Amino acid sequence: MSAKKPSDKPWGGRFTESTDAFVEAFTASVGFDRRLYAHDIQGSIAHARMLARVGVLTEAEAGQLVTGLEHIRDAIEAGDFDWSVALEDVHMNIEARLTELIGPVGKKLHTGRSRNDQVATDLRLYLRAEIDNISSELQRLESGLLDLAEREADTVMPGFTHLQVAMPVTFGHHLMAWFEMLERDRERLADCRKRVDSLPLGAAALAGTTYPIDRRLTAELLGFGRIAENSLDAVSDRDFAIEFCAVAALIMTHLSRFAEELVLWTSAQFGFIDLPDRFCTGSSIMPQKKNPDVPELVRGKTGRVQGHLVALLTLMKGQPLAYNKDNQEDKEPLFDSVDTVKDCLRVFADMVPAIQPRRERMREAARSGFSTATDLADYLVRKGVPFRDAHEIVGRAVRLGLDTGRDLAEIPLAELQAFSPVIADDVHQVLTLDGSVAARDHLGGTAPAQVRAAITRARRRLAAPPGSTD
Repeated sequence: MSAKKPSDKPWGGRFTESTDAFVEAFTASVGFDRRLYAHDIQGSIAHARMLARVGVLTEAEAGQLVTGLEHIRDAIEAGDFDWSVALEDVHMNIEARLTELIGPVGKKLHTGRSRNDQVATDLRLYLRAEIDNISSELQRLESGLLDLAEREADTVMPGFTHLQVAMPVTFGHHLMAWFEMLERDRERLADCRKRVDSLPLGAAALAGTTYPIDRRLTAELLGFGRIAENSLDAVSDRDFAIEFCAVAALIMTHLSRFAEELVLWTSAQFGFIDLPDRFCTGSSIMPQKKNPDVPELVRGKTGRVQGHLVALLTLMKGQPLAYNKDNQEDKEPLFDSVDTVKDCLRVFADMVPAIQPRRERMREAARSGFSTATDLADYLVRKGVPFRDAHEIVGRAVRLGLDTGRDLAEIPLAELQAFSPVIADDVHQVLTLDGSVAARDHLGGTAPAQVRAAITRARRRLAAPPGSTD
């Protein structure tokens, strides 16, 4: 009878001593990769069925494996599964429990594969499903934006450049700018998903396997659209995770910009909107405070997701082919990016339709800052004045307004005519806020009719696959 090996790991045959206790804890990933359990079991079931189809396993053996794996999945979901750091990761924990349940047949599951192609497959299955979840939350937020934009298609507010009043726009038009950003994000997610949807299983450790596997069958069983062509690349590629984190960073950047405006708009200095109490908190010392914590926190979380993108890029930049242990570090940044983006989209999708605009305050703000100055310049150009001359004339009129505390619409005709004789009594029609926004009546303009047309087109886009032509 042979002596017990010092190492009792599944891979311990060539080792002469047990793993150091601290090293065991340091190298283990089960603390975070256990969330892949459903995808690991899904991949293992497909692998077992494929092995039976090609004759490497009997149908009876595959049946035992599938039954055992389904039992383990049910136990994990019921919270009745003991995870062991000594077994390193989700894969070995499940395999060890499978062997306990069904005996030596459990040891046959790993035939023709490696943890290298196994974890790559798990990650792709996980990320493919999460992309679909995130896309659904994104669509929900976009739909809420469209509903709010439709209600506020006529609401006049100031448009800004450099955070200075520039021209009047409608609140609906402003919200549609956010829709466009998020729709690009939805398109990027869909495009990223195409490259996630590639099967690595069958690459084994790095060179493939000598068993007569059928990778097309495995791909079909797991719903993959294509198969990774090169075994070395299949086990070492993390481009798909980096690409997702890049998309996630852009989504968060857009949400952060949106959040910044919500924070400004809820301030007493702007007072453009109110957020329902359920999305705000108070102060521990100042009883009058109502703090926009949700948008502030989304703005703050953006840095985390952007950092995860840099972390993954840095993780991969020095790795030779094929798999390296460094890649254990890919999961926590990826998982946190997924969770953060999904949660932020969810809370925005809940909050945005409940925004309460303060229409009169918006309109009052649009009256300040000479927001119709460009309309006066355009008026002069239509009267035959060269634009540069019109620009100077309006600048002098604005100066008069600043000196006398009047908006352009409040300056009498006679005083305006002192700047240019072509100004006639129809000038005040173009200096009104409603006249200004209505005049921009072209595709992409802020005229209420154009905003409503844009919303109609946007609803069609949202109902179609991302990137479809309108």
